[in-house]
Amino acid sequence: MTTDCSLAAPAIRPEPARLAGAAAALFTVLLWAAGLVATRFGVTGSLTLWDVVFLRLLLPALLLLPVLVRHPPAAAGRPHFPLLLAVLVAGAGLPFLLTSSGGMVFAPAAHAGPLMPGCMPIFAALLAVLVLGERFTPARRLGTLLMLAGAAAVGGWQVLHDGGSTWRGDLMFVAAGAMWACYTIAMKKSGLGVWQAAAVVYVTSCLLYAPVYLLGGGAGRLMAAPAFEVGIQLFQSVASGLLSMAAYGFAVRRLGAAPAAAFGALTPALTALLAIPLLGEWPEPATWTGIVAVSLGVALANGAFDSRRRAG
Repeated sequence: MTTDCSLAAPAIRPEPARLAGAAAALFTVLLWAAGLVATRFGVTGSLTLWDVVFLRLLLPALLLLPVLVRHPPAAAGRPHFPLLLAVLVAGAGLPFLLTSSGGMVFAPAAHAGPLMPGCMPIFAALLAVLVLGERFTPARRLGTLLMLAGAAAVGGWQVLHDGGSTWRGDLMFVAAGAMWACYTIAMKKSGLGVWQAAAVVYVTSCLLYAPVYLLGGGAGRLMAAPAFEVGIQLFQSVASGLLSMAAYGFAVRRLGAAPAAAFGALTPALTALLAIPLLGEWPEPATWTGIVAVSLGVALANGAFDSRRRAG
């Protein structure tokens, strides 16, 4: 999940390059959707929420540690730099993982798809207006309204008709979307590169969480857990985190920022479709309505139907 649209595409792209970019964007969306489904699988299986969060942090932190050692973040005249780093870690690191994964304990993966990626652009757009001074285009306004309507269709239906605790997970997904939006704005303000920011987030989060987790008996639980479930979380920690970053960056270079970001509109529907065979979770009609509205809203907000942005 990312909204970094700072790169611009050249006016003309060879067709093979565009096809490769589209394939990379689709692969990125598949990784995002699979990551949501895998998290739901983890917290509803033999692992606990605390186990899943630890496994999602461990490998990326180890792999990105050399990046942080070689390129430590430096303030270099940037105002409020320590605060920006704290927002980065909170928005995409340990607090984000606890919130987003915790939501999976209460709500199905089909709700995470539209509510997390769907609400994140809403909060990001509002913060961009307040913090970065950006303006809403008509398409962005319409897209934001559709995303709000879709989120209301998914979460509001549960509040009105579900006597259980699904609504709690929905609220956590919305909160996670807001946290990721804060990460997006803080990353733009910090001036850090994608990998440098990821290294700060994962290494810091792992250093904060690992001692508490291990002292609380986490290692014993992992040793007793099925190897397949542990392996799924370790694989997804790299696939939906690091590998998706690389694939998305490739897509942006081949397609341009706005067209690549527009592919994110496929995430809600793909998450719901993957959850059917892999988790046995069938979305309700209201959820499908919300998925369609959020997907269209994300596409509009990212310029999917703006011919001028697609051309250049």
